[in-house]
Amino acid sequence: MSEISSRDVHQHLVSLLDSQQARFRVIEHEAMGKCEAVSEIRGTELGQGAKALVCKVKGNGVKQHVLAILAADQQADLSLLAAHLGGLKASLASPAEVDELTACVFGAIPPFSFHPSLKLIADPLLFERYDEIAFNAGLLEKSIIMDTQDYLRIARPELVAFRRSSDT
Repeated sequence: MSEISSRDVHQHLVSLLDSQQARFRVIEHEAMGKCEAVSEIRGTELGQGAKALVCKVKGNGVKQHVLAILAADQQADLSLLAAHLGGLKASLASPAEVDELTACVFGAIPPFSFHPSLKLIADPLLFERYDEIAFNAGLLEKSIIMDTQDYLRIARPELVAFRRSSDT
């Protein structure tokens, strides 16, 4: 799997969405590292952005890599993720693990898992507020905005609430 480049991930993703008749569009833009800046360029709300975190859950006999997806305006509570999977703790994966499991750099990871060892979990809030979600599509300079229901149908993430509860 490590032979796949981020450009391949982008092509693979676009081919997958085309083959599944997804409603989506690709937007090319300057490479941005921050969710806020990218959502402004895309013309989308920050909460529509699908933030992808590659995590590892360990303990209690569990050793699982997870692609955890949540709305860009939320913070992850990794202990909720660990508890859901029966592990004791969850942490962000190393850059080497991220590269091996996604073939993407941080910030360019789409909310799809193309690696058999990478479990896809998404926080349901991302899909409850907007008809479309937006995300980087394997490359920092390419984004996809797609229909929320099409995303759920094609990616089929396990839905788990793991966002940090805000006291506001």
